[in-house]
Amino acid sequence: MCAADVAKSRINHGLLIQLLLSLCVLAVVIWKLENIARVFLANQELTKPSEFIPAAEGTWRFIVSGDSRNCGDVVMPAIADQSIERYQPSFYWHLGDLRAIYKIDEDMTAAAEKAGQYLSCESYHKRAWQDFIDHQIVPFGTTRFYLGIGNHETIPPKTPAEFSSQFQDWLLTPRLLMQSQDKEEIAAAKSGPCRKIAARPYLSAVPYYHWVRGGVDFMSLDNSSGVFPSDQLDWFDCTLERAHNNSGISTVVVGMHEALPSSRASDHAMCDNAINDPARKRESCESGMHVYDALVEFQRTKKVYVLASHSHFYMKGIFDNQPPRNRLDGWIVGTAGAVRYALPSGTRPGPDAKTDVYGYLLGTVLPNGEIDFKFQQVAESDMPGEVRQQYPPGLISWCYAKNSRNQEPDSEETTNRCSPPTPSSPALPVPTKPSGAAGH
Repeated sequence: MCAADVAKSRINHGLLIQLLLSLCVLAVVIWKLENIARVFLANQELTKPSEFIPAAEGTWRFIVSGDSRNCGDVVMPAIADQSIERYQPSFYWHLGDLRAIYKIDEDMTAAAEKAGQYLSCESYHKRAWQDFIDHQIVPFGTTRFYLGIGNHETIPPKTPAEFSSQFQDWLLTPRLLMQSQDKEEIAAAKSGPCRKIAARPYLSAVPYYHWVRGGVDFMSLDNSSGVFPSDQLDWFDCTLERAHNNSGISTVVVGMHEALPSSRASDHAMCDNAINDPARKRESCESGMHVYDALVEFQRTKKVYVLASHSHFYMKGIFDNQPPRNRLDGWIVGTAGAVRYALPSGTRPGPDAKTDVYGYLLGTVLPNGEIDFKFQQVAESDMPGEVRQQYPPGLISWCYAKNSRNQEPDSEETTNRCSPPTPSSPALPVPTKPSGAAGH
């Protein structure tokens, strides 16, 4: 090799060393910039304005909704995330209809497809209620979750007994919390209903119960069959009597799946035309009016609020069609993910009546026992990121934009049916509902 070649080789070698040194310096600079950016973003996260809205002094809050089938695995985490971040409610109260059961829920089908699986009806029925726990209760974390039963929990192959077994932890917890106070009061009461209740086992995982918080007695009733059975009416009468006699109780809030008879949404409620059997319909009408009349009498001395779902829209003032003396304050809030319905005939959409929305009812309890209820809507943007990743993007946009019998009354079902409608079941849609809504 000549001297020129040696010199050229040394120059190239020197350039290579300089290039490597420059790359090392650049890597160090990038690493430092990444750390600076990470610290900056962390500080931004810590200092960004919180969405939490503090409650006024002396007040406290809870939330309610129902009907979370079809798209509940998408909507319920949004309800949990938004409500906890903004309001930190004392509890969430679900008014029933957890999964469709008569057909496979669209959210469960989409999740299976994304995982490369086929969800058969047999597999679906085995998973449905555990899926509800995993994807709709778990997102609420440490926020207490009160659970009601809807008509879809009674569609074969599901039964009320299986519901009580599957969800016994949620059904027994309120009774365990109230056991000491209840047993003492029931034993001291002299009325016929309380004497009947005293003779029955107290700790039973039946899907009706009550709990007391801050001077408010909350009663979760079971009319999943379209009827209040006589043993439940005994319990209701005894519980209402004790609330009346308890000076520490200023307010009663009663929640159930189907609205009581004679509401503005009575075409899809107790005593409606979906009940074909005359004796069963008479029992539905009479037991529903028994509860209604008892609450009207109770509110002559204390405050009463009545909550229901079953119809998949939001409506305030559902008993405003009754004479003022017999009027109860009532709401329907079937807005937790189920296919959405049109509003009752003659109802104008507005702040007190909404369809094609998802959300929950926020109750703020004032020091005097009055409760201010406001509907809170959730949007696709409220979905937690980790939930969004579990589903194909098409499912999420479909849930928020297309899951509606109000917008598309003749749209075909996109998931498999698993059981035929039962002609005598009050779970069937009323004849005035849009065509294609069977099983709703």
